[in-house]
Amino acid sequence: MPPTHPPPQDRSAVRTLLRLWPYVRPVRARLLTAACVAVLASCVGLVIPLVLKWMVDGPVAGGDPGGVWLGALCLLLLGCAEALLFGLRRWLVARPLAGVEARMRADLYRHLQRLPVAFHDRWPSGQLLSRGTTDLMLLRMFLAFPLTFLFVNGVTIVVGVAVMLVQDWALGLVILGPAVPLILTCAVFEKRYAAVARRAQDQVGDLTTVVEESVLGIRVIKGFGRHRSQARAFRELSRTLRGTELRKARLLAAIWAVIVTLPELAIGAALVAGAAQVADGRLSAGTLVAFLSTALALRWPVESIGFLLAMSQEAATATERYFEVMDAEPEPDPARTAGGAPAARAGDRGLRFENVTFRYPDAPPGSPPVLDGVELHIRPGESLALVGATGSGKTTLTALVPRLHEVAGGRITLDGVDITAMPRARLRAQVAVAFEEPTLFSATVGENVLMGAGDGAGPADLERALAVARAGFVHTLPQGTATQVGEQGLSLSGGQRQRLALARAVVGEPRFLVLDDPLSALDVHTEAAVEAALRRVLAGATALIVAHRPSTVLLADRVALLSGGRIAAVGTHRELLRTSAEYAHLMSGAQEPGVTGGTAPAGEQEDDAR
Repeated sequence: MPPTHPPPQDRSAVRTLLRLWPYVRPVRARLLTAACVAVLASCVGLVIPLVLKWMVDGPVAGGDPGGVWLGALCLLLLGCAEALLFGLRRWLVARPLAGVEARMRADLYRHLQRLPVAFHDRWPSGQLLSRGTTDLMLLRMFLAFPLTFLFVNGVTIVVGVAVMLVQDWALGLVILGPAVPLILTCAVFEKRYAAVARRAQDQVGDLTTVVEESVLGIRVIKGFGRHRSQARAFRELSRTLRGTELRKARLLAAIWAVIVTLPELAIGAALVAGAAQVADGRLSAGTLVAFLSTALALRWPVESIGFLLAMSQEAATATERYFEVMDAEPEPDPARTAGGAPAARAGDRGLRFENVTFRYPDAPPGSPPVLDGVELHIRPGESLALVGATGSGKTTLTALVPRLHEVAGGRITLDGVDITAMPRARLRAQVAVAFEEPTLFSATVGENVLMGAGDGAGPADLERALAVARAGFVHTLPQGTATQVGEQGLSLSGGQRQRLALARAVVGEPRFLVLDDPLSALDVHTEAAVEAALRRVLAGATALIVAHRPSTVLLADRVALLSGGRIAAVGTHRELLRTSAEYAHLMSGAQEPGVTGGTAPAGEQEDDAR
């Protein structure tokens, strides 16, 4: 499913908006009460013309000042009652609709966490962000105002027309004259506005993506002096969105002109015809005043149809966009329905890949798989380094273990249990990961590290993990482990972020470790210190380590060479140097620490200072 697409031609706004019913149902009583209060307020407003009729034909015509004051008092009370009732309606809907918006946002966030990584790879973050903010705000506004007043104004128009027909049916028919062209105009407007509204909301998502990327990538933009080109791209998107919004405004102006003009012409015609009847004595002045007052009271309900329909179409589009995400299939978890995981097979302990094949879901048809028939066994307590050329599928293979992606063929087992038969929560409690590009959150250092531990982890676990990762630098930060790490952790150096990510991986003392080149951003001295501490952790865990440097390879008991999506060779570092020309070529970019006394090339040494 593409992130953005136009609405289908046969889309029904009503059917689309009905999908909101599960969220509206808990507050339906309050919303219905608010609608009834609004109808009552509108009906109170329609009583005012009848009071005017009584005043004109009675006290005014008869010269009764007391009756005039009584009528004025009635009008004042009716006006106050109408205002109070509309205020009550607003109070009734404010709290429950804020709750509806909060529930929908919470459900969206929860669902996003359950969607597979492939979904997030396809969807721009700005599109998702706009669905959780702008679209939900539009839905709250729709439920608070258009939903109620489409009903209220409809009832008001029906009651008002009935009142006018009772007073004078001929003048009533004059007022009803524009009804058919108004209905046809609204039908055409609704169809055209739906497409433009969808385009505008998608463009808001695109613009949000550009802003987010520019903020997160501000160092790159400034470093390469690309602020002008980024500004041009932003202006182009802004100009496109402006054009779409102007298109919406033109459509709204067109229907507004029709909706305002036709009723005004009908009222003018009724005024002329009614005045002629009053002059002939066939109609009382009070009746004409009441009739025209009722017609004028219906101007707002009629004229509001245009923007109520526009807001309804925007709400229908927002509903579509919201459920495009909510309808996406979450990560399958068959263990919940399979009655638990099968028993482990005897003698099949550790981490095993059995004829594993993988192809990305959005790969072109007929393209070769990224991984093809991978066979690999890491014994309990053993650490295995995974080596291969860039693009050979190393990171993809590690992502299959915690089920960030699903295997297309074959299977992966932990201690003989197929990982697809395990609940994800149980699987990820046993497998800890550290990625080459560490991600930190806008939280404290301690909170970032303890994300990798259970709920019972405390300061002692935090200090132990920091010691393993040689992340003692955190104690020199302004508030120590309570220091807030900026967005993406960009207030820290690459090496510092990588050490905190490593600490997060080991803090829970997992049985299985998956490390994707966890030391690539460290200088050689820090790397040596981290490796010394990491060896003690690896001694008690089954580990798969993606490695590019001989120093990282030497952490492992054995090495596997991944080539062309297959495991080409498995053995110790020294064995593969002797028996595999490809492996020897990969390792030739750096001297082998501890063997020749050399060090990694200067290009791989990164300053770890802040």
